[in-house]
Amino acid sequence: MSLINRRVRGFRLIDIVAMALLAAIVLGVYLAKTVAGRERADIARVERQIDGERERIRLLHAEVAFLEQPSRIERLSSEYLGLAPVSAKNETTMEDLGKFALKERMR
Repeated sequence: MSLINRRVRGFRLIDIVAMALLAAIVLGVYLAKTVAGRERADIARVERQIDGERERIRLLHAEVAFLEQPSRIERLSSEYLGLAPVSAKNETTMEDLGKFALKERMR
């Protein structure tokens, strides 16, 4: 009697081995599918987080654009710091800058 034709409890040994392999393959596919589903859910969660962060970045850019408006900065600087635009008598030319620098060195 060969090993292939040998019977265990009414089943051929080859049938029992084939059923065990089939069960192992089915279990492996099930586990792989479960892991893939979990990873798919994680990927979807991360993509939602990325979309939320992109929206937050867009809002922050809009807020920075509002806060950096020259008219707003001018109003705040005059209101809180007492700053004002330079008067015409305080303006100078490029040629006169050298004279002022020389005067400052001599002090």
